[in-house]
Amino acid sequence: MPSGMPTAGWFADPAGTGRMRWWDGTAWSDRYADADGLPPFTPPPDPTGSPGAPRRRPRRWLWPAGVGALIVGLLVVVGLVGSPDDDEVDTAAVTASTTAASGGSPSTPSGPSVSDRASTTEPMSTTRMLGREATAALRRLDELDVKGRAPKTGYSRSEFGSGWSDDVDVDGGHNGCDTRNDMLKDLDEVTVKSGTRGCVVLSGTLHDPYTGRDIAFVRGEGTSSAVQIDHVVALSDAWQKGAQRLTVDERRNLANDPVNLQPTDGPTNSRKGDGDAATWLPPNRSYRCTYVARQIEVKAKYRLWVTAAEKLAMQRVLATCGATTTDSTVSRKPTTTDRTTTVPKDSETTTATPRRVLETSTDEVTEAPTTTAAPTTGDGGGSVRYSSCAQVRAAGKAPIHAGDPGYSRTLDRDGDGVACE
Repeated sequence: MPSGMPTAGWFADPAGTGRMRWWDGTAWSDRYADADGLPPFTPPPDPTGSPGAPRRRPRRWLWPAGVGALIVGLLVVVGLVGSPDDDEVDTAAVTASTTAASGGSPSTPSGPSVSDRASTTEPMSTTRMLGREATAALRRLDELDVKGRAPKTGYSRSEFGSGWSDDVDVDGGHNGCDTRNDMLKDLDEVTVKSGTRGCVVLSGTLHDPYTGRDIAFVRGEGTSSAVQIDHVVALSDAWQKGAQRLTVDERRNLANDPVNLQPTDGPTNSRKGDGDAATWLPPNRSYRCTYVARQIEVKAKYRLWVTAAEKLAMQRVLATCGATTTDSTVSRKPTTTDRTTTVPKDSETTTATPRRVLETSTDEVTEAPTTTAAPTTGDGGGSVRYSSCAQVRAAGKAPIHAGDPGYSRTLDRDGDGVACE
């Protein structure tokens, strides 16, 4: 019991009732002497500054305790944010826990809100790859074969099965919905067409990692093409880097595997074409490491190779995310046996032209060779032309895809790259 406080007993009620009230040694009770019939005692002296209340000893221990808690808190914060790989994740965790401990509500991040994404090209922290993940991707890249690009001889979209087939042995296969709609169902605020077992997406909002913008999707002629499904490793690129050796089922899986698919902005997808990492990277720089890592994952899964220029570009991108380079991750140039010597047919003769491309997240611009097909007739290339979808079906070519012989934008009424569906 603090010094200066009276012991328990009966004292005059400080509330001025004229009755005797029980003091328990620390506080006044609700017991009165006239109820118990006990004799009164001398009342305790009134504490200074608070008439009728017990005297309390000053808590001089509060300030050293507060200083100690502050020091411990600083040590905890320093320990959590000390790793450069985890700075964004752990700093957010510390902020959340500190806010909860103080009884307040979490503060709003200083970055752009969801509604602001459509007007900004700043990197989104949620897509930034950590250094250890970039290093893992770099090591996996080193396991891929490095060879020259094979000729495009024999390539057509049909070599990878019918468009968006559900008859595949990958995630989402055999679920009754085509692959394109399976991918569109990952959009936000999705609405589906009734009577389709939830398979036909009518609208939704895409948070596009390639551009960092929000894009509204509305199914219909002239609007569906606003959101397209990109093959992370383009099928034409895959064909020239090992897919020719895959079985029909493996190529069909490659074309419909969610690992190799990404809904994105239509014009951005068109600009990519069949480019690899040496000739095209997403405009949103914060997603480039993840994009390259996904390409490496696909190529490893389906036993595809990379060219020397492609591997160098991938290494440069991953280095911007903190990937650690070792002696084993240095690019090797393709050997003489790696280089392809097969000569394409006359109808597929190609000419090499220089192309300026942005390879890494810096503004470094390099010259990377690409091949440009000789002029052909029709949107889809070649001499085949169809005036109607009836002709396409009669020829047994339906559906027909962008890049296939005979494809035309006049046949693709909804602009999604697949005609005569």
